[in-house]
Amino acid sequence: MAALWVLVLVTAELGLTRASPVPTSKPATTRSGCNFSRFKSLSPRELAAFKKAKDAWENSLENWNCSSRLFPRTRDLKQLQVWERPIALEAELALTLKVLGTMADSSLGDILDQPLHTLHHIHSELWACILAQPTAGTRPRGRLHHWLHRLQEAPEKESQGCLKASVMFNLFRLLKKDLECVASRDLCIWSSSTVPENTSES
Repeated sequence: MAALWVLVLVTAELGLTRASPVPTSKPATTRSGCNFSRFKSLSPRELAAFKKAKDAWENSLENWNCSSRLFPRTRDLKQLQVWERPIALEAELALTLKVLGTMADSSLGDILDQPLHTLHHIHSELWACILAQPTAGTRPRGRLHHWLHRLQEAPEKESQGCLKASVMFNLFRLLKKDLECVASRDLCIWSSSTVPENTSES
């Protein structure tokens, strides 16, 4: 019951009950612990499945023009506090799952099966970690709030073409940089002694 209440608080604070990139149902997991360190690196077979899907999408790529970057180069999870990073990654994963899910009925359907299965598994394990940490339900502020708001608004502001392009071009950054950072916890440290307060991103 306590875990359910924490989930309600997290969902409410992130504003995900309306027009949200997060799936409407909670990932199926009854585990209360957190064993996310095993996701520091995915297996070569899993990465190969993602590369195959990305290559197939690029081969079918049509002309598109996006005025903004949903995942700008300046965004780095190292800039967030350790407890904030899983929340940011969860929002990134949720949007990725939502967008890739809309592509599952296309010619890429079979190719996306394994990547979607892997991402759903990672997402479920990440929820267990978010619910297990003492700061669960804490109100997002500053840079984290800005990033979450940006991802939340993306499905309404961006075209489907731009959403797909943003997610696919960000895919390996998510898998090899952001995922590793969250899995490494305290070992993923922001290199600067101070983090700029300005949260504006291009």
